[in-house]
Amino acid sequence: MYNKFIHSIKIDWSKINENSYLKKIDSIRKIDQLSFTSNITFFIGENGTGKSTLLEAIAAVYGFNPEGGTLNYRFSTYNDLSDLGNAIRISKGYKRPMSSFFFRAESFFNVATMAIEYNSIYGEKGLHEQSHGESFLSFFQSFQDEGIYIMDEPESALSLQRQLTLLIQIVEMAKKGSQFIIATHSPILLAIPNASIWSFDNGKIHTCKYEDTENYQILKMLINNRESFLNQLLADRK
Repeated sequence: MYNKFIHSIKIDWSKINENSYLKKIDSIRKIDQLSFTSNITFFIGENGTGKSTLLEAIAAVYGFNPEGGTLNYRFSTYNDLSDLGNAIRISKGYKRPMSSFFFRAESFFNVATMAIEYNSIYGEKGLHEQSHGESFLSFFQSFQDEGIYIMDEPESALSLQRQLTLLIQIVEMAKKGSQFIIATHSPILLAIPNASIWSFDNGKIHTCKYEDTENYQILKMLINNRESFLNQLLADRK
C-alpha cells in the first residue's frame, strides 16, 4: 500500500461547520477514512452524490491548483472548491511523483491558456488550436513518467475511440507505477481490469464490481434490447 502516492485520507468532521451542505451529502458524511489499494480507483455515482466534491478536495489538499494542471501550475480565475479540503488529511507513500496532472473538465480551457503562458507545447498544434478532446489528450499524452493523476470526468469531450485511447494509456502508466483517482460516468473507462470501483450511490461509499454498476447495466440493456428498452423508456414519459 505504501508504494502509492496517496494511500489513504482521513476526514475530521469537527472542522466542518455544522450547517455546511457537506454534512447533507450522505455518501461523504458517513466516512471518516478511505484507503487506496489499487493504482486505478474510480469514483462513480449519480450527479450530486459527492464524488467530484471529494475528488477535488483530495486534489487541492495534495497540492494541485484548484482549477487543474500539474503540481507546478499556480493561477486562479475563480474559486468554487468546498470547505471539505480543510478537514482532509492525506497519508502519502514514500515515493515522490515524477509527474502529475489534475483534470477538471470545466476549467481545462484555463489550464490550456496557462500552458501557453508557461511556454509549454503539447502536440503539433497549440492547445487552443485543437478541439477540447484533442487538446486534453495532447496534454495528457505528454506525461509518461510515474506520477499521480486525478481526473474529474476525463471522458467529457472524448469520442468512444478516444476514450479507448485514454484507457490504453491509463493502463500502461499504471503498470509502471502511476496512480489514478478518477470520477467518471464512462462504462468504457470503468472496464479497466483490476481497477477499484467505489460507488457513491445509495447514500454510502461502497466498492462494487464492474458488472454491478449502473453504467454497465444501462449500456448493456440499451445494446442488447435497444427497441424494447427505448419503447419502455419513452412509454414512461407519456
